[in-house]
Amino acid sequence: MNLISCIELHAARLTEAGVSFGHGTTNAFDEAAWLVLWRLQLPLDSLDEHAERVLSEAEQSQIAALIEERIATRKPAAYLTREAWLQGVDFYVDERAIVPRSFIAELLADGSIDAWLSDQTQAVLDLCTGNGSLAVLAAMAWPEVAVDAIDLSVDALAVARINVDKHGLQDRIRLLQGDGLQPAGTKRYDLILCNPPYVNSQSMAALPAEYRAEPELALAGGSDGMDFVRELLRAAPEHLSEHGVLVLEIGNEREFFEAAFPQLEVAWMETSAGEDQVLLVTQEALLKSMNKNNEGAQP
Repeated sequence: MNLISCIELHAARLTEAGVSFGHGTTNAFDEAAWLVLWRLQLPLDSLDEHAERVLSEAEQSQIAALIEERIATRKPAAYLTREAWLQGVDFYVDERAIVPRSFIAELLADGSIDAWLSDQTQAVLDLCTGNGSLAVLAAMAWPEVAVDAIDLSVDALAVARINVDKHGLQDRIRLLQGDGLQPAGTKRYDLILCNPPYVNSQSMAALPAEYRAEPELALAGGSDGMDFVRELLRAAPEHLSEHGVLVLEIGNEREFFEAAFPQLEVAWMETSAGEDQVLLVTQEALLKSMNKNNEGAQP
């Protein structure tokens, strides 16, 4: 059996088993290709080059065992390979942290956020950093900035440490542990990136096993998905510089977001998933919304 036939065989096996995707791939063929190439220790972009390679019986057996592990455990492929890719950059990941897949990574790579920044931009925060991928990508995108990365999970920060060291960014990325913005103290940032827990309780209950294999702390956002976001938007103005901006991912929860913050002016950012997954809000808009809310609360 050659490599491409092996991939097609196991793609059919994954489809038959009803596994779910979304942790780096979106379909059975790509998932099978990832696992097969990884098992053979071949680069993930080398499929065309090796498509006709004839596999030994031992190689076929090893691949089949990996595919069966994927099916039996329902763990995302990234947890089996201990690697994840975001905008062409490789990251270490294991079960201690969510598999990185934030659409904010696209905005960092294509420069969409740059127009909201200036030559005064010096301090960036990646809040809910998980395995540290957005902090690393931000440090790569803007070599002149210093990046803080905060997470409540000690375990996730241990994974983030691996990635900061892996990419040689120890001098530019500071890892901080704690709840929300509390570890930042009185520091203000020119840019805050945040991919928080935002999945509403109804959606959490319906998640496929692959998503339930991830830390619930990184996913669950309460009944409407906005528990963490409410606290973040309340505290963010005190941690943003005068011209600072917050880039926030809220996934499929735009309806809940707009219901929770009807007076907040935001800019929706274009990503490969559309214009309702990631938003940008300025410190000025946050303060304006807070003032409106305070006025409305007066008798």
